[in-house]
Amino acid sequence: MGILDHVSELCSIPKYNRKPKKRQQFQTVEMKMRIDCEGCERKAKKALKGMKGISTVEIEPKLNKVTVTGYVDAKKVIQRLRWKTGKLVEPWPYVPYDVVAHPYAPGAYDKKAPPGYVRDVLDDPKLAPLARASSMEERYSNAFSDENPSSCTIM
Repeated sequence: MGILDHVSELCSIPKYNRKPKKRQQFQTVEMKMRIDCEGCERKAKKALKGMKGISTVEIEPKLNKVTVTGYVDAKKVIQRLRWKTGKLVEPWPYVPYDVVAHPYAPGAYDKKAPPGYVRDVLDDPKLAPLARASSMEERYSNAFSDENPSSCTIM
């Protein structure tokens, strides 16, 4: 390396190692927001309209449900909707009752849930033990089940 190369390295501007931006994955974000009228519906659509990465916005006023699809971050969508509308917005806490093993266990059954839905208690550590059957209950229910091949010998 010559003197000229050494001097040019000293005078050069260092390159910044920029990390490439991580692209968001295409996802569906479901939120619960109280929708009283058509004005609330328009306000929610207008709040999400200018957000970058959103493909579609669907609002179901009877279920108080807002569904957003696109290359977005769920937390940012919820935060923006909460800030622009001034309403309480939370992630959609309900699942179809067919998915939960014990849909009418304490904590899973919710009177405010839309018809055919119960609260998703398997993700909630406080309510999950109430919604799951104990090993003894499972043993007794499986012993007399039609799916158990040795249940005929017990009966």
